[in-house]
Amino acid sequence: MNNQREQALAYLRAHRDAFRRALGEILSIPSVSTDPAHAEDIRRAAAWVADNLRALGMQRVDVFPTERHPVVYAEWLGAPGAPTVLIYGHYDVQPAEPLELWESDPFQPAERGENLYARGASDMKGQVVAALKAVEALMQTGGLPVNVKWLIEGEEEIGSPSLGKFMTEHADLLACDFALNPDSGLLGKDWPTITYGLRGLAYFELRVHGPAHDLHSGLYGGVVHNPAIALAELIAGMHDDQGRVALPGFYDRVRPLSDEERAEMARLPVADQHYLEQTGAPALYGEAGYTANERVGARPTLDVNGLLSGFTGPGSKTVIPAWAMAKISCRLVPDQRPEEVHQQLLRYLEENAPADIRWEVTSMHGAAASISDRHSPAIRAMERALETVWGTRPFFRREGGSIPVVGQMQTILGVESVICGFGLPDDNVHAPNEKQHLPTWYRGIEALTHFLLNLKS
Repeated sequence: MNNQREQALAYLRAHRDAFRRALGEILSIPSVSTDPAHAEDIRRAAAWVADNLRALGMQRVDVFPTERHPVVYAEWLGAPGAPTVLIYGHYDVQPAEPLELWESDPFQPAERGENLYARGASDMKGQVVAALKAVEALMQTGGLPVNVKWLIEGEEEIGSPSLGKFMTEHADLLACDFALNPDSGLLGKDWPTITYGLRGLAYFELRVHGPAHDLHSGLYGGVVHNPAIALAELIAGMHDDQGRVALPGFYDRVRPLSDEERAEMARLPVADQHYLEQTGAPALYGEAGYTANERVGARPTLDVNGLLSGFTGPGSKTVIPAWAMAKISCRLVPDQRPEEVHQQLLRYLEENAPADIRWEVTSMHGAAASISDRHSPAIRAMERALETVWGTRPFFRREGGSIPVVGQMQTILGVESVICGFGLPDDNVHAPNEKQHLPTWYRGIEALTHFLLNLKS
């Protein structure tokens, strides 16, 4: 095994230029999933992924059609008795607009300094190619020590509408011991990072109705309950004076943080000052008794994402609006369920809404939170791999956002994910001048190679 490790690393270092060219090829395909005008580019990107998987020597490669964009599946099952890894990725990208803010063509990769600039360089074509090249190095130096399956989709940037159905219908085909998801990044180029938890989401629209139509505030002010004021009062009551969400039963399923986990979060190289600098807020806010890192990754929230009511144009218009609306989202932590939070919101309104208004709630989106065992063999294998390459123990973090496929894999396939990618915080993901830091990318390919070898040792 050590001999193969040395040979594989030597192969990686000897083929860096070829790896960089391969990344440039896929980045040159404008596979924008949201735009029907790029349907042919989507097909070209899927074909590129499939062709490269065949070139690796995968035993089976299929391109499955879906209602929108194809899913690329591949497998190599030549290691009987060894673990099976399902490698996830996506080949679609966000639109590049506004084009005038790019310093170079977003689909003509350009190197400036140590960075490669193109749409998808970091999110996540760079990460997909890193996984491909780690497997290539092992296939060229004795073969894979574990079984590998691939699930590369083309709809992630539009919410993966076909993926849940695909996984359900092909659960036997996708059976594995765990998934590798490199659709994340590092806290910094010198700070190797494993993301082991992701928050879920429950998103609602709340509408409050009062009079049948807008009223003159001089003639009717003080006679009817203003729906905008009623909505503001209801929203104000959704938190207590300790910053806790006041929906009934909201915390019933929330897992307490262990002392060990809190110690890991305290290691993270970001603190309160980081959040102040990033947000420009005059002070931090949140649930009492928890640090900013704990609040943003491991505690649930309720936020208002938008408000609308009455007259909002220039000048003045004295009306009592007929209705008011709020967009409300809850970030959820493991074991909380979006459908239960929906019921908790309804109970809150039933208990607190005054009788002189009408209200309605529309559930718009839900996604489960996910968490992986930090002590599992797979995560320990990644921990050793990152430490080998970076020379320092990696940081473990719980991400405040969502990667819905991770929760879907836990629910549908019954497997946890190892989440570790090699993008950086300043990669301008989804923005003009997206980039991938190439030295970090090369280190990432080496880390993935160590990771796969560590799974057998």
